[in-house]
Amino acid sequence: MITIPAMHKRIILTGMMCICVVFANHKFQTSNFKFQSLNAQNIQSGKASYYAKKFKGRKTASGERIHPDSLTCAHRSYPFGTKLKVYNPANGRSVIVRVTDRGPYVRGRIIDLSWRAAKELDIISKGVGMVTVQRLDEITVPFRPEFDEIELPELEMETNDGSPAFNPFWKDMKKDQLESQKRNTKH
Repeated sequence: MITIPAMHKRIILTGMMCICVVFANHKFQTSNFKFQSLNAQNIQSGKASYYAKKFKGRKTASGERIHPDSLTCAHRSYPFGTKLKVYNPANGRSVIVRVTDRGPYVRGRIIDLSWRAAKELDIISKGVGMVTVQRLDEITVPFRPEFDEIELPELEMETNDGSPAFNPFWKDMKKDQLESQKRNTKH
């Protein structure tokens, strides 16, 4: 029987753990199957819950404070600031939220939503609802102009150095109208 010193056991165990971490963070492809780490999955399905309003003002794992009206969430693996699209297949509603916290720590749940996000998805009355979560790499803003630069008109900003201000043209037009009405009523 071969005995291995404790120091060698620790080195072997550490090496095996490093190999596991490296393999867990990469995509693997065999002839028939594709494996991805949990972080690399595009769409997750599961149960969503929400923060009660009593948690207002508490600090999240990112250091931000919880506010019920913000569109934020807690997720176990996505980095802070990541935008996620959460879809409720039961009613077809969806909402875009930003990851600000870690969790949920309840078995079977994949995301904790802010109260406002849960209201948008209509899961307030149920407390928990089935959702699909998808990471948004690029968000399209509706009605955003296609071109990068907007050409602004040149404006001349001058001061009058204390001289009497010029009357706007509409005041002169109003004055002319009143004078013409007075002339017409005299005749």
